[in-house]
Amino acid sequence: MVRKLIFPVILGAATAPCWAQGSVTLSGLIDGGVSYVSNQAGGRSLKFDDGIVVPNLLMFTGKEDLGDGTSAVFDLKTQFDIGTGEFIPGQSLFSRTAYLGLDNPQYGRLTFGNQYDFMFDSLVIGFNDAAYYAGLYATRNGPFDKLALPNNPTGAFDWDRAAGLALPNTVKYQSPVLGGFSAGAMYGFGNVPGSIGTGNASSFALNYVNGGFGANAAYTLAKTAAEGVQASVRNWGVGAHYNFGPVTGSALFTTVHNSANGGGIWQGELGGTWKINNSLTFTAAYSYMKGNDVLDNNHANQISGMLQYVLSIRTSVYAQAVYQRANEGANAQINGVFVPSSSASQFITRVGMTTLF
Repeated sequence: MVRKLIFPVILGAATAPCWAQGSVTLSGLIDGGVSYVSNQAGGRSLKFDDGIVVPNLLMFTGKEDLGDGTSAVFDLKTQFDIGTGEFIPGQSLFSRTAYLGLDNPQYGRLTFGNQYDFMFDSLVIGFNDAAYYAGLYATRNGPFDKLALPNNPTGAFDWDRAAGLALPNTVKYQSPVLGGFSAGAMYGFGNVPGSIGTGNASSFALNYVNGGFGANAAYTLAKTAAEGVQASVRNWGVGAHYNFGPVTGSALFTTVHNSANGGGIWQGELGGTWKINNSLTFTAAYSYMKGNDVLDNNHANQISGMLQYVLSIRTSVYAQAVYQRANEGANAQINGVFVPSSSASQFITRVGMTTLF
């Protein structure tokens, strides 16, 4: 259950202040469980792991009615590790997202801050990525450490941004839906004195929905500057889904290119979610990933599945499994498993529990 705090907002000063009502919602997601990994650097592993099916998030969201359908909104999210109670490595307070802005159903949504790009908003939240709904292990990594993405724990962790990566210092606009179509544009400032283009970012999206069918396209370009050399990481992808009653099928194609070394990957995924009954859901996905010659033409096949049982409106339990098979001579690496296999295959299975508040 979310907690709602109602507070007064001062709109005017002087001797007769004017007050308006706004609301702040405190909510969160928590996931914990036990995972078995078949091969990490040649050895088996049985471990506690968390933030897999859903990230562990503490969220503050707010909305204030400004009149004429316009609302002021804000969102603050922080991600943490329930095994230690600490922030996850590389993150700090509200580094998951932190933004504020204006929202109007007729004119769209304009926000400012640290925000997800459209590779996540359109392709993933647009229900085109069945693997995402089977958790972090099911999203993309693979035998692609030579991709060498900046500030990346494995060089290719979540290389197509499907797990949700925020871009800092951004202005983001999302249009209303007109005739089933909507679009989005985003620009991130590099904040480098004397060079407007250094370290900047951009992202765009085009979306369509008609009944049970939806299709989305997204593009993101993020620049970095290290030792005076500017490089960029470019992602683009397209996806579609269709709802067949209790079953939703999806297809997704995503890419990445690192200009610093010329490394690139593409992948195609097919998947679906079957709502067996009101309590039980099964999700499965198959993905084929292929690196270019900079990445030794390594490739991998990955299969994932998850069975989730809802105990209440807040809490569920689940069992999942992910298997990845790379080409001979490559080392398989499932996303979220930060030590690669010593062979071309890696398997992980997990039981866990999620709750929201």
